[in-house]
Amino acid sequence: MIRILHTADWHLGQTFFGYDRTAEHEHFLHWLSEEISRQQIDVAIIAGDIFDVANPSAASQRMFYRFIRHVTHENPLLQLVVVAGNHDSAARLEAPIPLLQEMNTYVKGVIKKHEGKIDYDDLIVELKNATGKVEALCLTVPFLRQGDYPTVETEGNPYTEGIKELYKTLTSHALNQKKDHQALIAVGHLQATGSEIAEKDFSERTLIGGLEAVSPEAFSSAITYTALGHIHKSQRVSGRENVRYAGSPLSMSFAEKHYKHGVVLVALDKGELLSIEKREYTPLVSLLSIPSGTAESSERVLEQLSTLPDCVENEPAPYLEVKVLMNGPKPMLRRQIEDALQGKQARLARIVSTYRQPNGISTEEEVLTVGLQDMNPLQIVKKTFEKTYQTEMPEELLDLFQQATLSLYTTNDSLNSCS
Repeated sequence: MIRILHTADWHLGQTFFGYDRTAEHEHFLHWLSEEISRQQIDVAIIAGDIFDVANPSAASQRMFYRFIRHVTHENPLLQLVVVAGNHDSAARLEAPIPLLQEMNTYVKGVIKKHEGKIDYDDLIVELKNATGKVEALCLTVPFLRQGDYPTVETEGNPYTEGIKELYKTLTSHALNQKKDHQALIAVGHLQATGSEIAEKDFSERTLIGGLEAVSPEAFSSAITYTALGHIHKSQRVSGRENVRYAGSPLSMSFAEKHYKHGVVLVALDKGELLSIEKREYTPLVSLLSIPSGTAESSERVLEQLSTLPDCVENEPAPYLEVKVLMNGPKPMLRRQIEDALQGKQARLARIVSTYRQPNGISTEEEVLTVGLQDMNPLQIVKKTFEKTYQTEMPEELLDLFQQATLSLYTTNDSLNSCS
């Protein structure tokens, strides 16, 4: 039997509206280390986005490598399998491979090629149980950029069709190597068709309106379990129990405040799936919205803020989002909110101002309150078009923009991967 832990989207180094999250990430890694020992895990899979940016701080890198050293020392037989996500630098993640291999850690960031052909064997890793017996072959596919996947002649989307072809060929290679009573495990960092993201969520950066979404059909029925990263909500994909996102250990935005965080435990025996179990993790810091529902008047909001509990020493205060319904400019509003929060157990993260329009419809000023840097290109151009012309952007313009953005996105990612 082999026990596999699936996790993803740590985003080490991320700040939350200017607040440092080091303590939160360390709290998660401590919990994860204990969970690995407690559950007697044989293999831990990290399905991408280990870091929040391609050039992470020295402190973030120390946190990651310190975790690897600790967890492999405490669990000498543990295998770690790590793939790069779209936030990670593939080359940077692979740089310490000679040292990591001594700690039974396998990292896949770059798609290796020989004479222009993908080295599929390089993407296959043997997974062993506690006795050293190979129980599964792991298809370790990192986030794929332009040039990483096969070129497919298609009338459809060349990006998604190329990824499907890569998984199809890789699965075929693995089946040729697989022995009786061994399973296939696939890893990927991508957006799968049918996956759920939070409404108005800009943190997952699902660019170009889902044009890059890959069908779950890319994962053959011969694959026993598929461990995915990229989407922050823990979920099964299109109703398939064995195709899952582990989800992020922390909420990356207020849109994710109700997410249930944790990891997925998978047990296999003789090539057969025994069980899939979600192990929930409670983050160190919670997220709080006032009001909890839609925006309310400033008077009502200030009244609710006054009822918040007083500060508790040595207890992390939640991040606070304040939503105010406005009928005109209130230049002193922020000062009033900050005064109301003096001595309260809360950290003000953002103020969302909602304005009631003459037609009675309330509109949230997302561009101003969230920030352009947190919105994807499609959301920005749609907001600009609607504000300028007072109508929705036509479908034909949306399609043209999506195609142009996809071309730029894949080209830029290809250039970034060489840096």
